[in-house]
Amino acid sequence: MAIKPIKVSQVNSYIKRILQTDPVLGNISVTGEISNLKFHGTGNVYFSLKDNDSKLNCFLSLEYLKNLHYELVDGLSIVASGNIYVYERGGSYSLNVKDIYIEGVGNLSIAFEKLKEKLQNAGYFDLSHKKMIPSFPGKIAVITSETGAVIQDIIKTIKMRNNYVDILIFPSLVQGKGAAPLIAKAIEDINQFYADVDTIIIARGGGSIEELWAFNEEIVAERIFSSVIPIISAIGHETDFTIADFVADQRAATPTAAAQLAVPETIQIQLYLDDLASQTKRYLNHKISLYDMKLSSRNFDALKQIFISSIALKTYKVEQSKDNIHQRLRHIIVVNEGVLEALKATIDGLSPLQIMERGYGAIINNVGRLVRSISEVSQGEDIDIRLKDGNILSTITQIAIKE
Repeated sequence: MAIKPIKVSQVNSYIKRILQTDPVLGNISVTGEISNLKFHGTGNVYFSLKDNDSKLNCFLSLEYLKNLHYELVDGLSIVASGNIYVYERGGSYSLNVKDIYIEGVGNLSIAFEKLKEKLQNAGYFDLSHKKMIPSFPGKIAVITSETGAVIQDIIKTIKMRNNYVDILIFPSLVQGKGAAPLIAKAIEDINQFYADVDTIIIARGGGSIEELWAFNEEIVAERIFSSVIPIISAIGHETDFTIADFVADQRAATPTAAAQLAVPETIQIQLYLDDLASQTKRYLNHKISLYDMKLSSRNFDALKQIFISSIALKTYKVEQSKDNIHQRLRHIIVVNEGVLEALKATIDGLSPLQIMERGYGAIINNVGRLVRSISEVSQGEDIDIRLKDGNILSTITQIAIKE
């Protein structure tokens, strides 16, 4: 009996349903070597995992790439964890990667060199970005594990050298997957909330490259680079180097050495101050001797005469200025007196008293107003005729209108 044919899309849909419902393929870890690595413009990453006999297409979204602890590069052997996804339309499948773990010192070294090259090209290691470590700090912040010998060594060393320095401890994980974000957050918090801190020390004891890997993650490098407060790194032993060491403003071979770099000994400060006082004293003595020599070579009588002549010249100039001011004031007064006389003559010419001198008078009606027309008075009304030398009180008996 022939089997009824089905569409391609139905086959792919069936395969997708089978593969994506398989509990093993829904959460699987695959080991292999990265090849054909491509970073898409969207931020997503495409690559293949291969071994000697086969290869598997992989997809890493930007969401999970942000949380990646390693720098990817072709040829890197990794363990990729995620789920199998079937692209039904294209009839292909891939591993949707959610996390990547690197095994082996060799592979970690490859990831280390890849990130080191990237940050070096970005200028993270340039000396021009390095900040000076303060010579006389008042407050030191230490980021390290709250347990173990490192924190005790740093505190002991600082207090032995200078008991006047304040120490702030910011406990953090210093190894494992969650360590890097905590270290980065501590650096950020100190810069934001503790601006009076003079120097930051990031420290942990020795360990393998896997144990020190938190200090090789980009998020820690970025926070160190952007820190306004100078940072001393003290990671592992003298032969251990991490990305944090290259970015930091100063690297110390050990945590104890970091404390010594951060804080001068009290005796050193005293010696410095004594030396500074001696230098100042020598400088002042030299200046005094120099001025003594200059004074001894001076003719005081000549200096006195120069001084007297200078005073006489300045006195003469003051007297001249005073005479000039008086002359200007007198001129202004004369000019203004002339203006006032002219104004007085004009006002007097307009005065009613001057008109009365010529034989004219003014008629005031019974309500005290000046009469300008016969229409303003009536027969029988009392009026006041004012002349220059007195008043005439009259009563109107007749009004004659001018034709």
